[in-house]
Amino acid sequence: MRLALAALAGLALIAAAPASALTVEAKVSPEFQTKLEKDYGTREAKTLTEALTKKIETIFARQGVKADRVVVTIEDAKPNRPTWQQVSDKPGLDPMRSISIGGAHVKGIAYDNSGVELGQLDYDWYETDLSNVIAATTWTDARSTFDRFARRFADKLS
Repeated sequence: MRLALAALAGLALIAAAPASALTVEAKVSPEFQTKLEKDYGTREAKTLTEALTKKIETIFARQGVKADRVVVTIEDAKPNRPTWQQVSDKPGLDPMRSISIGGAHVKGIAYDNSGVELGQLDYDWYETDLSNVIAATTWTDARSTFDRFARRFADKLS
């Protein structure tokens, strides 16, 4: 009985909690879109923008940032492992053993609910030493950049 009451109380809290008002609009720059089309593959844009959006939503919520809308642009990104398109174009690449230095360049602007700009951040980070690369995924260093960007942006806006 106690368990059932606790579960009902938990559901009531979830239903009563306000939905996050933060809207994140993530996109890629025209220059990076060209790079995706020529080299990395266009499907990578979705992977990257979804990772960036999720990271911003999570960190802004955790730090209590009062932004209503955030517009972020991936200006550039470099993978740690070959993308599917690269492996398809160059069969000599090994999707697991081929690694490289990666990272990303991201710009963002945050707005309040009346459309007033709260702040901007232009941030990039790229690994510089192959011996430091821990390429767990294709975009490991780019995801690290997204995390650093989101934390710095949240700190700036708090």
